[in-house]
Amino acid sequence: MEAVKRNIEDTKDLIDESFGDSILRHLIYTVGKDKTHAVDRDWCVAVSYAVRDRMVDGWIDTTRAIYKKKQKRVYYLSMEFMIGRMLEDSLTNLGLIEDAKDFLTSEGLNFHDVLHAEQDAALGNGGLGRLAACFMDSMSTTGVAGMGYGIRYQHGIFRQNIEDGWQMEEPEDWLVKGNAWEFRRSEVVYNVEFGGKVETAPDGKVTWTPSERVQAVAFDMPIAGWKGEHVNTLRLWSARQADMMNLKKFNEGDFMASARQQILAETLSKVLYPGDHTPEGRELRLKQEVFFTSASLQDLLRRYFTNYESLDTLGDHVAVQLNDTHPAIAVPELIRIMMDDHGYSFERAFEITRETLHYTNHTLLPEALEKWPVSLFASILPRHLQIINLIDGAFYQEAMAAGLEHHIIAGIQAIHPHQNDWVRMGNLAFIGSRKVNGVSALHTELMKKTVFHDLHRMFPDKIVNQTNGVTPRRWLLECNHGLSDLITDKIGEGWIDDLEQLKKLEKFAEDKAFQKTYMAVKTDNKKRLGDFLKERMDITVNPDAMFDIQIKRIHEYKRQLMNVLETIALYNAMKADPKAKWQPRVKIFAGKAAPSYFLAKLIIKLINDVAEVINNDKDIGDNLKLIFLPNYNVSAAEVLIPGADLSEQISTAGFEASGTGNMKFALNGALTVGTLDGANVEMREHLGEENIFIFGMIDDEVAERQHRRARPSEVLKDSPRLQQIIRQLETGFFSDGDTNRYHDILDNLKHHDYFQVVPDFEAYWNIQRHIDEVYQKPEEWAKMAILNTARMGWFSSDRTIRGYAKDIWNAPTK
Repeated sequence: MEAVKRNIEDTKDLIDESFGDSILRHLIYTVGKDKTHAVDRDWCVAVSYAVRDRMVDGWIDTTRAIYKKKQKRVYYLSMEFMIGRMLEDSLTNLGLIEDAKDFLTSEGLNFHDVLHAEQDAALGNGGLGRLAACFMDSMSTTGVAGMGYGIRYQHGIFRQNIEDGWQMEEPEDWLVKGNAWEFRRSEVVYNVEFGGKVETAPDGKVTWTPSERVQAVAFDMPIAGWKGEHVNTLRLWSARQADMMNLKKFNEGDFMASARQQILAETLSKVLYPGDHTPEGRELRLKQEVFFTSASLQDLLRRYFTNYESLDTLGDHVAVQLNDTHPAIAVPELIRIMMDDHGYSFERAFEITRETLHYTNHTLLPEALEKWPVSLFASILPRHLQIINLIDGAFYQEAMAAGLEHHIIAGIQAIHPHQNDWVRMGNLAFIGSRKVNGVSALHTELMKKTVFHDLHRMFPDKIVNQTNGVTPRRWLLECNHGLSDLITDKIGEGWIDDLEQLKKLEKFAEDKAFQKTYMAVKTDNKKRLGDFLKERMDITVNPDAMFDIQIKRIHEYKRQLMNVLETIALYNAMKADPKAKWQPRVKIFAGKAAPSYFLAKLIIKLINDVAEVINNDKDIGDNLKLIFLPNYNVSAAEVLIPGADLSEQISTAGFEASGTGNMKFALNGALTVGTLDGANVEMREHLGEENIFIFGMIDDEVAERQHRRARPSEVLKDSPRLQQIIRQLETGFFSDGDTNRYHDILDNLKHHDYFQVVPDFEAYWNIQRHIDEVYQKPEEWAKMAILNTARMGWFSSDRTIRGYAKDIWNAPTK
């Protein structure tokens, strides 16, 4: 009894201890350092554990409340969660930021240095992962009983270095020093199986005997919403071998053979998006998707059975959201579990699956709508292939009953019945889901007209829109302290979880005093960005120049190529007329190219080659600087976005599903130059067309040129600027005389140009010169920037999540 009493007293002491005492306790007893010998990283870990302690109380309370109320649960399956650093975000949401700052300052520490001793979690690459992270924040803030499922990547996608202008990939090492935010759940382990054979007994019973088995081990991270009132879970799976090491082979000296299964199993959670240009790479990619999807479904069903006895009502109590096609294997896997483990007929299992799963499409690019060779499925997922054939059979009967013709049905089944070559995961996800959503109004309408045209004809009510949004906590309150303080001073702090309150700022747009203060904040952010560039790249920039920024993964449709070509044209114009009053610009690019995407990597090389010439031309000086920032991540974005004057959103019309970088920039007062693509369309509606710079062809015009295979030569002959640039690239002006370096770029520009760089180039050049003129009118620019901030409230991910909850999940929010 005495020991029990001491335990209770110890627990009470921990609850009552100050935040500073909690930090010191973790520094000594968790990190194992005293104050004298602790470095910034040690203090960062100690603060993280102290914050985590306080999150756990809300986490447990949230979990208990959900179980007690039997609240409908939402499970968000995503290959990526680009969460960035967690410490500042958690301190902010729990209202502990000032306590932490005061304590660390009293200990003689630099608060900023301690915060930034944390590494970014290497769990994502681009917009898909960052959206998932925003959604996790907003599900907690809006009170959705949400849980994220993904993979605990050991090395992320890759660390990007630039050597001689070329992208070089190295493994991320974010887990080497541990992750203070995670809880290893050693008891939460699931088998995931591959290969083997499927046998059907005379009574019709099907038995799958796999030949390979790995285990998924759970690691949990608490995700607190605003004010810490609701704390959800991000559960990440790590792979390990199912069987112990082959000790016999080890003792015989065959060490590699003894560890072979361990190596193969752990490969599943090593790297995000391993190269799929080899058969081995394709197999690994598919296995990764099966691995985390199967483990997640097994886990959510285990939780479901704690409250309910029958899977008949699964869709009433559970909503599973598939973030793009990566988890589309959930369709046959959930059916398999119900049939093979719970005795359901195929027909009933398919019906329940369609009541439970929902699919978010993020792309109209056919190559991004994943498909896998049927032979690969037959080899590693024979039971799933069998079920997919059952799905196609049932779907065929539905489609015939709906009046579709045979050849139309063949084109939209998961496997084309005559070609029998690919499993088309987008079609599978669509057929197996209750709702399918696009992520901007334009994207959703294009889905209906293009990639899912015939499926939409058959299911006219299945496709809905949920325009993306961003969390204002991370992307204004935390990354832009100057602006968030100014906003709060003017309108109060209600905007933090009700972003549409920013509309109250509209009345200050022409207030000269407010304009001056607002633009002073922008100048401070530009100086901070300049310091960041100096530290990272040893380059000095003029904070009075226009900061013109494009930060995205490198892809032809995002048209970084058009941006750098316009930069060359501007450089040429400055050289031709050095005495003109040019508007100084600092042009910044950042983003990663997929390791096997040669043309994207060549575009990075071109940017760096052009930068080498421009930045060392004394005639140009501070009038133009060009920078490619390596290893772009969330933490870099938190500095780049507040410091931007101009946001480049210049994708080929009809190809960007939504974009969220466009929203973050505008929220922070950067003006947008862009095409009518993705969410730019809705941004124009909310901002007013006079507060955004739109240029270029619309989606129908792009489609028409592509359909008739219009040649870029039709336009090139009338563009002296582009002709000069092409000559420079051909003659090695930017490549030390190497006339062959940009052959593939030039061939594309002159003969193919699928993403319409050439026909949009002159419009892009003209709008940029107009932007120069507007920037030279400070009061006009300030007014436009203020109105951008004031009118971006609709683009909060809190609004998006409430839309999903109402229109797709049928789940309650607070």
